[in-house]
Amino acid sequence: MVEGKEKEAVETLPMAAPCRSIRPDAPLRWLKLGWSDLRAAPATSLGFGVLTVLISYLISLATWTWGNLGLYLGLVSGFVFVGPWLAMIWYAISRRLEAGLPVTLAASLRDAGQAIRGAVFFAVILIVVLLVWARAANTMYIFFPEVHDPSWRELTLFLAAGSAVGALFSAVVFAASAFSLPMLLDRQSDAVTAVVTSINAVLRNKLTVLVWAVIIVACVVASALTAWLGFVVLMPLLGHATWHAYRDTIDASLWPLSEPASA
Repeated sequence: MVEGKEKEAVETLPMAAPCRSIRPDAPLRWLKLGWSDLRAAPATSLGFGVLTVLISYLISLATWTWGNLGLYLGLVSGFVFVGPWLAMIWYAISRRLEAGLPVTLAASLRDAGQAIRGAVFFAVILIVVLLVWARAANTMYIFFPEVHDPSWRELTLFLAAGSAVGALFSAVVFAASAFSLPMLLDRQSDAVTAVVTSINAVLRNKLTVLVWAVIIVACVVASALTAWLGFVVLMPLLGHATWHAYRDTIDASLWPLSEPASA
């Protein structure tokens, strides 16, 4: 009887969790909270930051060796599959700190493993988007000037069109991932609900999310300028801050809580 009621409650859940309206200066608070989490669990957080740097080097090497094919394979294997799992670990660390639980490598890995099914489904969604993105990028070359010495106007038009397409797909990926992965870790939710929740929250907090996106891009640029070494600190910082962004923005209380693993 109890199981029947629980099943009925799950079936009547909405398609998306409610979201709150967040001030544009909220990302600065998220970074401050993320920095506190990083300082509270430096060994585990920075250890996976080092792993992120190694993955970045492998993707760069694959791109240098095999060109676009290496880039696509690197993105699919590193960014799409390993990236969400790494992010889950930083979310797990922040959640354990928030709950006053001890932070250990084993416990954080077990917490992240509880949401692996949703993370894999999310990765499949990203693969579809990346494949469409790659196809769109290749299609853009039909607009490349065919003359031997193209004018600045022709080149500017081509670059502007390519940048617009890239920005569109980047916005789609960002909107789908901004709050979905923390929800998959925190609650017993499916990937579709988490993605719809994330997109809805992004659309309702456009200015705040734009500020957050600019901060993320700035961190990526800073890491690139340091030969990806900046990722050692900046990726854990952004991961912890994203957890606080989710907690600040999404009200997922209707969904059953995923219990943290024992230390």
